[in-house]
Amino acid sequence: MNIQNELNKAGGFKNLEMLAKQVVEGFIAGMHKSPFHGFSAEFAEHKIYNKGESTRHIDWKLYAKTDKLYTKRYDDETNLRCHIIIDNSSSMHYPEINSFSIDSLNKIAFSALAAASLMHILKKQRDAVGLSVYSNAYDFYAPEKGSERHHQMLLQQLSNMVVKKTVNKETETYTYLHEIAEKMHRRSMVFLFTDMFQTTIEDTKLFEALRHLKYNKHEVILFHVFDKSKELRFNFDNRPKRFVDVETGAYINLYADTIKETYHEAVNEYFTALRLKCAQYKIKYVEADINQNFDSILTTYMIERKKFA
Repeated sequence: MNIQNELNKAGGFKNLEMLAKQVVEGFIAGMHKSPFHGFSAEFAEHKIYNKGESTRHIDWKLYAKTDKLYTKRYDDETNLRCHIIIDNSSSMHYPEINSFSIDSLNKIAFSALAAASLMHILKKQRDAVGLSVYSNAYDFYAPEKGSERHHQMLLQQLSNMVVKKTVNKETETYTYLHEIAEKMHRRSMVFLFTDMFQTTIEDTKLFEALRHLKYNKHEVILFHVFDKSKELRFNFDNRPKRFVDVETGAYINLYADTIKETYHEAVNEYFTALRLKCAQYKIKYVEADINQNFDSILTTYMIERKKFA
């Protein structure tokens, strides 16, 4: 079934699980032509054989195909705890889209499909995954588990999140990142999907909330989700337009070209400061342009998991 046909539904995702599987399978197929060739088996029910381990579970059929030693994973193996955090404020539902396609996703739909793709891999690897969704409230929380029932519940929550558009919901990233950090007591890999736009708190406090996520030696990956063409480069035609803040309702009427250069400089300065703070706090920063594919998301996961010990 074609991904575009599945996404092209006014009601959101019809089958998010299938779409995630296709995204992952497409990524793995691409890996065979990349420097990461050989790691693709790790996205299935296998892990690399380490010298000294028992040879009892080596997959000799896979060895015959790849000339590399892999051992089979089993249902009772949980090697990683992962918590996915998604900002569901009004700004994450930009741009407004009536019908989705694989080439036309807003920020919340991009985040949901990216999260579902990560969950598909984690499920294959028998890892435990949890989910937090926040806006101006703590909308949803589920602790890390690895069961099929839990996986399906999270997929349903992601689907609902895309459909239920939030109206004038300001982002409370500062408040809820602190609260989420307090809930995670065991060391985990944390994926945060957010556009990092917040009007009610100064940048320094927002960065401190990111730092709090590192508590208990968590590994934190920030997927900075934004529309690069519009939200960074301000590429709008130069006709008079009303630009509305979807979180506060405030608006301004202007010609795009009159502020384009100033706007780009200000936003680029903020994004640069964000990257620097992430580096300072040892948080992995990943640009997630909604107009691009999901390769950067999945490649980052693959690299960071190899480091996670």
